[in-house]
Amino acid sequence: MYRCLVLSSRPDLWTLDPDVLHLNHGSYGAVPRRTQEVMAGLRAEMDANPMVWFRTVADRLTASRLALAAYLETDPDGFALVPNASAGVTVALQTLPIPAGSRIVLTDHAYGAVRYAAERFAKARGAEVVIAEIPIEADDETVVALIADRLDGASVLIVDQITSGTAKVFPIDALVAAAHDRGVPIVVDGAHAPALIDAPASAGADFWTGNFHKWPAAPRATAGLVVAEQWRTASMPLIVSWSEYDERMPERFDMLGTYDYVPWIAAPESLRVLAELDWPTRRPQLTTLVEEGAKVLAKALGTGVAEVAHPPATMRLVELPSSVDLSGGDALKLRVSRELKAEITFTGFDERKFIRLSAHAYNSLADYEKLSAGLPKLLA
Repeated sequence: MYRCLVLSSRPDLWTLDPDVLHLNHGSYGAVPRRTQEVMAGLRAEMDANPMVWFRTVADRLTASRLALAAYLETDPDGFALVPNASAGVTVALQTLPIPAGSRIVLTDHAYGAVRYAAERFAKARGAEVVIAEIPIEADDETVVALIADRLDGASVLIVDQITSGTAKVFPIDALVAAAHDRGVPIVVDGAHAPALIDAPASAGADFWTGNFHKWPAAPRATAGLVVAEQWRTASMPLIVSWSEYDERMPERFDMLGTYDYVPWIAAPESLRVLAELDWPTRRPQLTTLVEEGAKVLAKALGTGVAEVAHPPATMRLVELPSSVDLSGGDALKLRVSRELKAEITFTGFDERKFIRLSAHAYNSLADYEKLSAGLPKLLA
């Protein structure tokens, strides 16, 4: 018997297909209906008179940027808008001194694109990528010790705040302290952190970056980059445009030519939707929901819910049967989408295979029960 969930699902706030089980919010998010309407109005205004739009867009971007910085509870003077967390990490690597023979340290939980970025900069600068191996069951003290052990000769440490593939929260405050004690700059990939961790950029990392399109449900291609004061003068946008010569740190990231600024300007509307959902109350309710959903699915599969130390509020890993073959790339995920009308994601770590489940305000326990009714047959 599963405990009662004190939660009222709100799929009406979204335009998601009701015939599909949407259980993977953590990948591409879902934009609320109201935010879509704001975006449509902005696009209509832009195309009615592009000249006026581009003359006025800077002020709108400033207002949006200040609202997003306030949501993160971070210094607006060091907060820039970027398309996604991968772009934020790339800006950080572009800015930091990475001398030949030094180390770029990551963990084996690092997001694939972030690892590729580290490898590109390491190759270009004659540095080496070093991987710290972290068991998913490792407690905070062990995580810090294993990473600190790899920092000799490091020019930068890159760590996840919430890991994407393994749904694990890292102890960022302690890792920032450990890196700075050794004179190593630290870049925090907080892709999943906004709305799941309060004040996620407050630990004092040299660079922090996070996506608003995930749990805050903002339009895609909306992310933030928080830069410590010592690096602000040197930090430049990835696109060279007129704003390149703006002396101020945030503004030089704003105007990137004929870029689509609508998502950035509309993003605060999604924050208002979350506020009206009473997000501080709903978030722990979603934790209960995804935990119960994971138990239902694990029971149906004859497996278990992975014992991850410090899982995030709205994601859980369910073990897959050992017989399941994930070597075909996305083939199995596409079968689940076509045959079960369910959107989920599979992940792997240390030769273990998982389904990563997510929960947002449009989900209910019935979603996980429907998946549990069909998935075992498909995997057989």
